[in-house]
Amino acid sequence: MTRTAATPVEAGRRAAGGKPSLCLRDVTRTFGKVEALSHVSLEVHGGEIRALLGPNGAGKTTLLRILGGLVDASSGVVEVLGQRVDYRGGREIRRGIGFIPSGDRTFYLRLSGLDNLTFFGRLYGLSRKEAVERAWQSLEAVGLPEAAKKPVGVYSHGMQKRLSVARALLPRPQVLLVDEATHDLDPEGSRRVRDLVSKIAREGAAVVWTTQRVHEIAGLANHVTLLAKGRTRFDGPFSDFVATRERQRFALRIGSVVSAEDATRADRSLGASGGVSIPVDGGVNRLSLWLTQDVTLGEALNRLTSQGIVILACSEEVSELEDAFMRFAGEDPS
Repeated sequence: MTRTAATPVEAGRRAAGGKPSLCLRDVTRTFGKVEALSHVSLEVHGGEIRALLGPNGAGKTTLLRILGGLVDASSGVVEVLGQRVDYRGGREIRRGIGFIPSGDRTFYLRLSGLDNLTFFGRLYGLSRKEAVERAWQSLEAVGLPEAAKKPVGVYSHGMQKRLSVARALLPRPQVLLVDEATHDLDPEGSRRVRDLVSKIAREGAAVVWTTQRVHEIAGLANHVTLLAKGRTRFDGPFSDFVATRERQRFALRIGSVVSAEDATRADRSLGASGGVSIPVDGGVNRLSLWLTQDVTLGEALNRLTSQGIVILACSEEVSELEDAFMRFAGEDPS
């Protein structure tokens, strides 16, 4: 009988005896009277990339800081690699955690990339020889060996971001925490970082990737947790997250000036399958179209053209990922 190869997540579960690499149970964190996190629970296994979504102020960075042992939870249980973690202890555990921050102001700009990584390797507890070896290996992994001895101050923004990934590789992490790592990168730079993080996950690390840009997680995340105002609004597989969309919305450009009567007639032609309206400040020859899941776009457009509406262009107004994000975050665009 032919056996299929285990996925990275399956392999990670087996290696850990089925235990998660990261575990939060009923975690709450308050800052004075502000509740940044409220009764949040999640598990992340080795080989898994967990997308942690949410708008600004949702509690994403606070959760990462708790996982990294930089901030204590006010209540609840936090376990990393099977051990309890808190701000005062867990130093050895933290050495197994890689962190990619959102900003780049964490390097010494006058030092070379190699010297920076050697310094941080020493902070991880490596001997100088080990730190230099790991620094070179990490630079090779992110495609920066030729810039190894150049001052970081002359690195481009994308190169500095890759250097952040290289630093996260130094401890050969079993856990990787990624905080809005691609929000200010060009498409090529974003792709490089995503590919590197995917490779780390395939090698068995548990990854938490925080973002408010939902397009980043398509083809990347296995599982999605969405936070809003410190609370979990969704937790499940990526496929389930996408499947929660209720409507598709499209912007139509048509070949004539739209009247209220035109819009009403077009709306009636769709029946229960969708609806049409004139967008606010959308121009005199534009319509907004929404559809339920049980009708195809082609079918809807045929119904509209049968009413004498000439459609010149059609574009998706809100993607299925954005739709799910906004509804779970309490910002339903409907």
